[in-house]
Amino acid sequence: MSLSCSDRFTDLLCAEDSDEVLSGESPAFSSELDSQASCIEESSIDGFIEDETNFVPGFDYLARFQCQSLDASAREASVAWILKVQAYYNLQPLTAYLSVNYLDRFLYSRRLPQASGWPLQLLSTACLSLAAKMEEPLVPSLLDLQVEGAKYIFEPKTIQRMELLVLTVLDWRLRSVTPFSFIDFFACKLDPTGTFLAFLISRATDIILSNIKEASFLEYRPSSIAAAAILCAANEIPNLSLFNPEHAESWCDGLSKEKILSCYRLMQELVVDNARRKPPKMLPQLRVSIRGRMRSSDSSSSSSSSPSYKRRKLNNCLRVDDDDRNSK
Repeated sequence: MSLSCSDRFTDLLCAEDSDEVLSGESPAFSSELDSQASCIEESSIDGFIEDETNFVPGFDYLARFQCQSLDASAREASVAWILKVQAYYNLQPLTAYLSVNYLDRFLYSRRLPQASGWPLQLLSTACLSLAAKMEEPLVPSLLDLQVEGAKYIFEPKTIQRMELLVLTVLDWRLRSVTPFSFIDFFACKLDPTGTFLAFLISRATDIILSNIKEASFLEYRPSSIAAAAILCAANEIPNLSLFNPEHAESWCDGLSKEKILSCYRLMQELVVDNARRKPPKMLPQLRVSIRGRMRSSDSSSSSSSSPSYKRRKLNNCLRVDDDDRNSK
């Protein structure tokens, strides 16, 4: 498939008339232009809804994990590593999501020699490299990309050969439709005033990435995942928490109320579960329990330096001084 220069750089070109740009005058923005922009955005969303099934694994992909023909734990470990590298280099969330998307689409279409081990590590590295080249202005070298506990280190030429295999299996379709294609639009639908827009998008992004390791979400299309994530984020804002999730279906044509609600409930369960897994801040209690196990000789010596001991010693000294003054 060949692309002309005009096709490749269409999105990079400005649509302003050259005379307007050179004159320094800003065009007037009317309500008519705003409505046209809104219509264009909605038409783009309609296109994403129509195309999203072309960029996800087949419908039976999740069933392969459930019947253990594919190793869910190995996939989870690979995704966890991708997220660690994304955090290490502060890569964009979309880069991490695309990496996992390439990984899943490849595993659906092609079996690896081993379900886990070095083949899956090599595939994860190649997918992350391709996603970074798609989205990042600065891409780490292939050697530098293999950080954060990578079990195997591959030569760049080995990764490049794997990249070519991934591109062939994916038919070179790397510009995928993901939940990030929808979250801005859905956030505007939920919060038309834009008061909480930045928080909704940021929190929904965190929720999507935190759940990407779960194979259960492979059942849902990107639009359903985006809608569910926005709804979960809205629950943390009192002004928006009363929104009825069932109404999310009206945000655009092609959404499934049942799928959105099912994904939303699954996300809520995982968000609560992740919060419970966070270790409590018990540092003072831990210090007390450790000191309780010390030998009696150690405890007596340490008690002499305690604040209460120092206060008692100071009070005794003050009492002695008072008695001396009274005797004089």
